Amino acid sequence: MAVSTDDVVRALAAVQLDGRALPETGRLSAILSEGGRVSFSLAIEPSEAARLEPVRQAAEQAVKALPGVTAAFVSLTADRPPAKPAPAAPRQPGAPPRAQAIPGVRHVFAVASGKGGVGKSTLACNLALALKARGLKVGLMDADIYGPSAPRLFGLGGKKPRVISGRILEPLDGYGVQVMSIGFLVEEETAMIWRGPMVISAITQMLREVAWSELDVLVVDMPPGTGDAQLTMAQTVPLAGAVIVSTPQDLALIDARRGIAMFRKVEVPILGVVENMASFSCPNCGHVSHIFGHGGARAEAEKAGVPFLGEVPLDMAIRATSDEGRPVVATDPDGPHARAYLAIADRVWERVTGGAATRAAPRIVIE
Repeated sequence: MAVSTDDVVRALAAVQLDGRALPETGRLSAILSEGGRVSFSLAIEPSEAARLEPVRQAAEQAVKALPGVTAAFVSLTADRPPAKPAPAAPRQPGAPPRAQAIPGVRHVFAVASGKGGVGKSTLACNLALALKARGLKVGLMDADIYGPSAPRLFGLGGKKPRVISGRILEPLDGYGVQVMSIGFLVEEETAMIWRGPMVISAITQMLREVAWSELDVLVVDMPPGTGDAQLTMAQTVPLAGAVIVSTPQDLALIDARRGIAMFRKVEVPILGVVENMASFSCPNCGHVSHIFGHGGARAEAEKAGVPFLGEVPLDMAIRATSDEGRPVVATDPDGPHARAYLAIADRVWERVTGGAATRAAPRIVIE
């Protein structure tokens, strides 16, 4: 039995908020109903979160009780001011939400790519670990809902975050980096067949309903492309900037160009461009080959007027350690690949902080 939006609205009419039926308050987002799964959010001010948590729970229970509903996802979001005074009109379609800082997090930046398959997640993981090696308190949020990689990259596959209270989750620890991913909450083989509103809701919850503890920087591993997830991050979080990852060949650079243009359009600074898989050194004879070309990302950065942050080679050690959940920056900090990531991390941090130096700290070696 299909569940219509009207069915959901009628069910929510029984939920009261400040003496009014919930649908009349102007706080409801668009309602998504697909295959028995219903999701929507309630707009709040940050200070209202504790007071309105019982309302969120009541709304979720009311929807779950509908025939044909298999799951209900209701979140509290502070993307925009709530409707006031009553009666108030909802936000006009197309109006951008209001960016809200994440409590306890000093800086947030995104690692993005115009297309998949360019090694973005591997770079985000090692970049976070490189910043950690510089003495910073670092978190990584895996926002790639359709293809989460953080659980495997950090060796955290099969682990689940602990619920601290209500809906607040405790991030997992990966080599000293606080990590959160949708991959911790669903089975690895599960296909995430979600439309935009559900993706946005999941990203919002991982940002706002996770107990990040006093981070210098939160690295966000973005999904590839220029869609809903990217716009959500740009509009709801005060991003310090975006790192664009590309391989050297023309097909990847076309999409990298689109990524730069998208972030500029939403007024997010471009921290720089990284050329991944820049060269391949034969492990037998030492001959260096440029399988995907070479220098394309550097040339694209110069053309776009943005910094070039560095190159990372195509190497079997990076691939193997990533698959094994033993990233090279943590397991081989003195190796050439770790040094490449550390140099990129230094340049990114200088851009994020306007030139401030990283903190010195003892190096941690994982045996």
